[in-house]
Amino acid sequence: MRTSGERCSSKSWITSTQVKNNKVETLEEANTIAVMALDPNKIRADFPILDQEVNGYPLVYLDNGASSQKPKAVIDTISKYYEHEHSNIHRGVHTLSGKATEKYELVRGKVRKLINAAHEHEIIFTRGTTESINLLASSLGGSAISEGDEIIVSELEHHSNIVPWQLLCEKSGAKLKVIPVDDNGNVELGAYDELLNDKTRIVSVAHVSNTLGTVLPLKEIIEKAHDQGALVVIDGAQAVPHMSVDVQDLNCDFYCFSSHKMFGPTGVGVLYGKEDLLNELPPYHGGGNMISRVTFEKTEYNELPHKFEAGTPNIAGGMGLGAAIDYIEALGYENIEAYESDLLSYALEKLKGIEGLRLIGEPEEQACVISFLLGEHHPSDVGAILDRQGIAVRTGHHCTQPLMDRYGIAGTVRASFSFYNTKEEVDILVAGIEKARSMLG
Repeated sequence: MRTSGERCSSKSWITSTQVKNNKVETLEEANTIAVMALDPNKIRADFPILDQEVNGYPLVYLDNGASSQKPKAVIDTISKYYEHEHSNIHRGVHTLSGKATEKYELVRGKVRKLINAAHEHEIIFTRGTTESINLLASSLGGSAISEGDEIIVSELEHHSNIVPWQLLCEKSGAKLKVIPVDDNGNVELGAYDELLNDKTRIVSVAHVSNTLGTVLPLKEIIEKAHDQGALVVIDGAQAVPHMSVDVQDLNCDFYCFSSHKMFGPTGVGVLYGKEDLLNELPPYHGGGNMISRVTFEKTEYNELPHKFEAGTPNIAGGMGLGAAIDYIEALGYENIEAYESDLLSYALEKLKGIEGLRLIGEPEEQACVISFLLGEHHPSDVGAILDRQGIAVRTGHHCTQPLMDRYGIAGTVRASFSFYNTKEEVDILVAGIEKARSMLG
C-alpha cells in the first residue's frame, strides 16, 4: 500500500524484537529490510505461467486485479487431490471420503487464521465474492430489510456489490444510497455522515477499489454504521491478496473474498460472518449437507457452517485455496505489503513522466492498482498495442460503470501488480505505452 506523502504504508514493519535489539532505527530502514526479504525473481520461478512468450515477447502480466496467477504448489495440490485423494466429503464412512473431508475442513481453519475470525464455523465456502454478496442480499432480504429501509454503498463499488443490493431493494421497497467519491478517488466521509440515519440497515463497501486501488477507511466507516445500528458488509476481493485482514479488529459483520485473486483456483470464495448473525439468517440454497433432518412436512437445517453450503462443493478448489494461503503466509504479509508499496511508488513515478498520460484517481491510500488514459486514445486501442508487446493489462470499465460515469469516461487502462512483478516489468510497461503513444499519434 502507498499512502499520500509516504513511500510505503503507514503501518510500520519494525518488530518488537528488532526494536529491542536496536537492529532497526527508522521506518525507512524497516521497509527496506522487508522489501529485500521478498525476492521476486526467485518467486517468479514458482509460477510456471510467467515463463513464456506472448506475441514473441516475454509475458508481462499486469492483470492481477482480474485474476492472479497460481504457484506450482497450488497446481500440484489440485493434481494430487484428483490423482490420489478424490472422494465426496462429509457423507462417506470409507477411508478416501474421511481423508478428503479432513483435508477440506483443515482449509476452513486456515481461512479462519488468515483473517483472524473467532470461530471456524464463521467461515462459509462459496463460489466467490459475487456469490458471497448475493447470499447475504438474499438471506438478509428475508429478515432484515423492509420497505423504507436504506442500504448504502459507495460510488467506487464493483457491480457485484451494487446489483445484488439493487435486486433486494426492488423486492423489498428499500432504497439504495451512494457515498460519492472525490476527484482523487477517496470516499467522501462527510457525505457518508449525511447519508447515515436510523433507516440505514446495511452498509456494503469495498476494502480496496478494483479500479482505482483506493483503500477505504474501514474502521471509521464500520464504527459510524454500527452507531446507527446498521450491519456492515465488506467486499475484500482486492484486499486479501495484498494486505493482512483482521475481521475482529475491523469489527465488520461480514467479509467476502475470492480464491482466484489470491493465487488460488477459480470457483472458490469465502463469506465470513459473525456467529450470531449467521445463526439468525435463513439458508441461501437448499439441498444436501445443509440439513439435519428432512421430512415432507418440514426440514430442519444443519448447524454452521453447513447450513449455507448445500451440495457438493468445489473440493479440489478448496484444497487449492489452502495451498495458496500456505504460500502467502510463507512469504509474509509484511513483506508483500512493503514490496508492493515500493513497486507501486516506482510505477506511479514512471507513469507520471509519460507525456499525455492521465492518472484516474490518486487516492490518499492506494493498493497496487493504477488506472490511466493516454491522451484521447481509446483504452482498448492502447491495451491492444500493449498486448502485441506481451504486456497484459485490463481495459474497459472494470465492472465499475457508475465510477466511470463519475469521471465522465467510458473506461480506463488498468495495470494491477502483484509481488511477482518487478521494476523491470514496469519499465517494459512504460516503454510499451510510449510505443502506443507514437503509433496512435
